[in-house]
Amino acid sequence: MVQAPQRATIRGPTFIRLLASLTDVDVPQAKQSLSDRLSQWLDWTHAIALSTALDGKPPATGNDVPAADSAEENECARVRGSLVHAITSDREWPRGAAEEGGANAEEPDYTAFRQRYLALQRSMQSATGSLRGRLRDRLAHPSADMARLAEVDAVMELALSPREQALLAAVPALLGEHFERLRQAGHKTPDDTRVSQDSPATTPRGWLEVFRKDMQSVLLAELDVRFQPVEGLLAALRTR
Repeated sequence: MVQAPQRATIRGPTFIRLLASLTDVDVPQAKQSLSDRLSQWLDWTHAIALSTALDGKPPATGNDVPAADSAEENECARVRGSLVHAITSDREWPRGAAEEGGANAEEPDYTAFRQRYLALQRSMQSATGSLRGRLRDRLAHPSADMARLAEVDAVMELALSPREQALLAAVPALLGEHFERLRQAGHKTPDDTRVSQDSPATTPRGWLEVFRKDMQSVLLAELDVRFQPVEGLLAALRTR
């Protein structure tokens, strides 16, 4: 029996490892460190702004701003919970004809799923951007060190967000390829495949549900990535 070649193990965040597991190609390990890659993403204007934020005199802080309390933690948890619910709730997701019991109806193509993914990406970007700005406003007042941290975060968001959005915009295309592979496997006749009949990805009714779960897993992993700056700012507020 000919065995398929084993793919290299991908190291990195869950989001990257999950995407790599759903693609049909080997993903090479990164040869550059994070600091080296960041240095390529920051142009000279961003580098100057970052240097100013790190070395310059932070803005004056006021004493009339109330200290942050559990309200910030609760708001971040509420927003994140709302996004998780939007991702995992089946009500808003396209469903196949076979799942609805209509044998003659057409199953949804990938367009419906792509639109759903893009809508959730916009929601995540908007929500995390608002939380990040709100937390920076809190950080800008308790002390000079916290004000400097808030300024650095603002510069990093301005510098890295365009690159981040460009990279994340490629995810729907990768999922589209995964959708097509599962669809073709699910439509094969018994003579076309020797995969076990118990595999949901190779049954007429099961492959679409497999894809939906995979897509939800990718979205949840992307949500974790987008919330990392928010979690960092929250951690800073806890230590002030």
